[in-house]
Amino acid sequence: MISIYILTHNEEIDIAACIESALLSDDVIVVDSFSTDRTIEIASRYPVRVVQHEFESHGKQRTWMLETIPTRYEWVYILEADERMTPELFRECLKASQSQEFIGYYVAERVMFMGTWIRRSTQYPRYQMRLFEKGKVWFSDYGHTEREVCDGPTGFLKETYPHYTCSKGLSRWIEKHNRYSTDEAKETLRQLKSGKIDWYSLLLGKSEVERRRALKDLSLRLPFRPLLRWFYMYFILGGILERDLLGVPYRHFTNT
Repeated sequence: MISIYILTHNEEIDIAACIESALLSDDVIVVDSFSTDRTIEIASRYPVRVVQHEFESHGKQRTWMLETIPTRYEWVYILEADERMTPELFRECLKASQSQEFIGYYVAERVMFMGTWIRRSTQYPRYQMRLFEKGKVWFSDYGHTEREVCDGPTGFLKETYPHYTCSKGLSRWIEKHNRYSTDEAKETLRQLKSGKIDWYSLLLGKSEVERRRALKDLSLRLPFRPLLRWFYMYFILGGILERDLLGVPYRHFTNT
């Protein structure tokens, strides 16, 4: 069996569905950053543990969680509140946790926007470190998010997890990504001052994660990065072909 952490902050819209998907495990811990909505009230209705801790950053929150909150099992899975565990993924996690080959596993996300899987423009498969053995994986901060530090070899799971990025509405989604852009600007300055491009990983990286991270470090140095990124995702990756999504923004605004 594996333990599941769920990270939350004002997630009253998503928390019930997230917990219900995670109850495949008998050890679920909600780690809340002092929500001011009904997140804790809703979570308390389920057979889960709820722990609160003041949020500093994504990396520090995860590291505090792993160091401080005990789990029933040595292998853990991290869920964000707008993500879901699936029965197929859970079964693969159980099998992977019994292997002695790797200390952690990356899992690809399926980004769901307004009920539609955006496959092309989200650079699928985009992997996140989600399943790992406690004490072998830690997290540091990087831009608006975090990066894992792994003490041992890592692998990749075949199953994916859905990530409902727009469950709180389009306006909240835009506000969140505007905030992310500010953090990205700070990371750009940090990279320009002290970071460097890992050309070996960029050209000959052994995994998708290595190559993508090297590409990210390179892209932070490019002039006109926002415009280039839009062109890359919309035309080169084929975001323009996400035909099912083309009418969503219009319908959203005309229904409000």
